[in-house]
Amino acid sequence: MKAWVIDEISDLRTEDKPLTRMDIPKPKPKLGELLIKVNVCGVCHTEIDEIEGRTPPPFFPVVPGHQVVGVVEESNGLEGDIRPGDRVGVAWIFSSCGVCEYCVSGRENLCPEFMATGRDANGGYAEYMVVPEQFVYPIPDIFTDAEAAPLLCAGAVGYRSVALSNIADGQQIGLTGFGASAHLVLKLIKYKYPHVEVYVFARSPKEREFAMELGAKWAGNTDERPPCLLDAVIDTTPVWKPVLCALEFLKPGGRLVINAIRKENTDQEYLYNLDYSRHLWMEKEIKSVANVTARDVREFIRIAAEMPFKPDVEVYPFDKANEAIMDIKNRKIKGAKVLQVKKL
Repeated sequence: MKAWVIDEISDLRTEDKPLTRMDIPKPKPKLGELLIKVNVCGVCHTEIDEIEGRTPPPFFPVVPGHQVVGVVEESNGLEGDIRPGDRVGVAWIFSSCGVCEYCVSGRENLCPEFMATGRDANGGYAEYMVVPEQFVYPIPDIFTDAEAAPLLCAGAVGYRSVALSNIADGQQIGLTGFGASAHLVLKLIKYKYPHVEVYVFARSPKEREFAMELGAKWAGNTDERPPCLLDAVIDTTPVWKPVLCALEFLKPGGRLVINAIRKENTDQEYLYNLDYSRHLWMEKEIKSVANVTARDVREFIRIAAEMPFKPDVEVYPFDKANEAIMDIKNRKIKGAKVLQVKKL
């Protein structure tokens, strides 16, 4: 089958074609797994973190991609709830042990044996993939394949971020960075909390304009002081500067939620400017988002279908996978990017 793979760690400042196209064997589902014929796969900044070695795959080559929408071609599952012919999605969580304290309490995202789709197991930048049946999610008919793909990561992890922010209706929340996840978070907040004011921090004037189009109360640059202090901030950027800015803009008792699997080390000097009285005093909190649970994905898909929640997407043909990666690296972002796999 046709697939794009990561076959080594690369520096995207000097390498603009980090993925290699290969023919690899079509996988066979083991007991408890499903074989998925991939239609589309969302393109995520996490792929850049893998390529550049901040969250490196444990083996090479590996097929990346963890926002997968496709059709079940073969079932070797034990439950039988999902059958061949069903359209399904696969998210970042590929598997967990199922028996540790985190798994039995619904926090399998923290499982020490957590495996990530497209990093610890081959993902969706390919014609086929296999996945354990308990981590496969039916996709409602209301969504096209391309619309459904971002719901599985950008949407689901955004949903978890909003929950961890402890925001309440009538409060003020900030979003730093305005890529695939943040634009879905804004739509979610406007639906669940119609009286929450959303303040967006983004370097790009186009991203700030896009945020205002989607209903933001205010949009400014990363270090631009908002009109008021905020009850919470969700940071979706890969760098450190927005962390300090967000902490400074929080109200007493406010919470910063960092929605990033890793931070780059290009601007770590900002950490040396961390000042306790300015950034952390008055019971401010910092909370990280670690992966997603199966429940996050299921609940967000349900809410998205109720809204209905249609992501803004940009679709790339399969042979443009490297271009999609580099567009994210170079901040050419409006909405979510999706790789078209079907009809190769």
